[in-house]
Amino acid sequence: MMRAFRLALVAVSLSVVMAQAQVPGEPAPHVPVETAPSGAQAQPAAPTNPLPPALPQLGINPPSAAHPPITASETATPVAAPAAMATLPHDLSPWGMFMAADIVVKGVMLGLAFASLVTWTIWLAKATELAGAKRSAGRALRRIEAAENLSEAASAAAGKNGKLRGAVGQLLSAALAETRRSADLGEDGIKERVAIALSRIEARAGRAMARGTGLLATIGSTAPFVGLFGTVWGIMNSFIGISQAKTTNLAVVAPGIAEALLATAIGLVAAIPAVIIYNVFARAITGYRATLSDASGEILRHLSRDLERHRHAAAPAPRAASSSSASAASVVSAPLVPAE
Repeated sequence: MMRAFRLALVAVSLSVVMAQAQVPGEPAPHVPVETAPSGAQAQPAAPTNPLPPALPQLGINPPSAAHPPITASETATPVAAPAAMATLPHDLSPWGMFMAADIVVKGVMLGLAFASLVTWTIWLAKATELAGAKRSAGRALRRIEAAENLSEAASAAAGKNGKLRGAVGQLLSAALAETRRSADLGEDGIKERVAIALSRIEARAGRAMARGTGLLATIGSTAPFVGLFGTVWGIMNSFIGISQAKTTNLAVVAPGIAEALLATAIGLVAAIPAVIIYNVFARAITGYRATLSDASGEILRHLSRDLERHRHAAAPAPRAASSSSASAASVVSAPLVPAE
C-alpha cells in the first residue's frame, strides 16, 4: 500500500516538473556555439539548463543527463609556483663540490687532506729508514755470528773507516767499553752490566724507529669522526636550505648531502691507509727489535767465551805462586831441632 502511494507521488512530481519545463513563452537562453572547422564532425552542444532536483521527501533523485555550463574559470586549474626553485649545480665533480661547500665543510676537507698527506710522508720516510736499519742489522748479525771473539766481531762489523755504526755497532761499543772498564772486577758483574747496557740500547733503538708511527695511529682513529662531523654539518645546512626555500624539492637538499658525503669519503681515505701503514710498521719494528735482540745474545756469548778464556789463561800463574809460598811458609814454620 505504501509502495503504491510512493510510486504515485513520484509520477505526480515528474509530471509537474515536465510541465514546468515546457511552459510556453520563456525564451531559451542564448548559448554561443563554436563553429566547427571544415571536415570536422560537429559536436552536440551541452545543455545549459539543469533539471531541478527531485523533492527530498521522495528519497530518490531522478536520473539527469543535464549539467551546468562549464565556465572558463573552472577549466583553468591554477598551479601554485614554488617559492624558490633550486637547481642542481652543473659541476658535480669533487673539486666543484668542494668549491660549493660551506666554509666549515671546506675546513674539514682541507684538514683531512693534510692528514692524508702526512700519512704518506711518514710512510715514505719511515719505510726507507726501517728498510736500511733492518738490512744493516742483519748484515752485522751475520758477521758477529761468524766471528771467533768479541774483538774480531767488532772488527768485522765496523765499516770501511773502522767505526761501528748503527744499532748493532752501539751494542758492540757498549760491550767493549764495559769490558775495559771492568777488567779488574768479577765475571758475573761484567756480564750483568753488559746485559743491562745492551737492553737499554735495544729499547732506545726501538723507540727511535717507532717515532712518528703514533701520529699514524691518531690519524687512523680520529679521521672518520672528523669526516662524520663534516657530514653532519653539511646535512644540517641542507635541511636549513629546505626550511628557507619552503619546498621539498630534491634539488635543494642534494648539493649539501653530496658535499657531506664527500667529507666522509675524504675521512675514510685518510683513515684507512693510516691504520694499514701503522700495523705494517708495528710488525716491522717488532722484527727489527728481534734482530737487535739476536745481536745482543751473540755479543753476550762472545763476552762469556772471552771471559772464560781469560780466566783459564790466568789460572796457572796464581796456582804456581801459591805453591811456592806454601813451601816457603812450611820451611819458615818448621821447628828448630838442636844439634847434638
